[in-house]
Amino acid sequence: MNDGAILAQLMAQSQAAGADLATLRALAEEAGALAAERALARLGLDDAAAAKDQGELRELLAAWRDARASLWKAALGWVAKLAGTVVLAGLAIRFGLVVPLK
Repeated sequence: MNDGAILAQLMAQSQAAGADLATLRALAEEAGALAAERALARLGLDDAAAAKDQGELRELLAAWRDARASLWKAALGWVAKLAGTVVLAGLAIRFGLVVPLK
């Protein structure tokens, strides 16, 4: 029996039986399972290779995050080096160690 048929059967049973608690719980569980399967199918993650695909996606996301963090660290390092160079050049000009270009 397919999941959609089970869900339809549970709905009919709940309607006929006056919807007792056990029937409603089963209905909610089947509806949730069916919705999850549909969502995975829409994402293309419902086949046997889905676990491998998800692992690869997680690795790709981790690599992206690492690259982004490295980029920020490198950019801040270059800004700090540039600021230090400008300060040292300014001090050298101020104390007359270097003659500014005109």
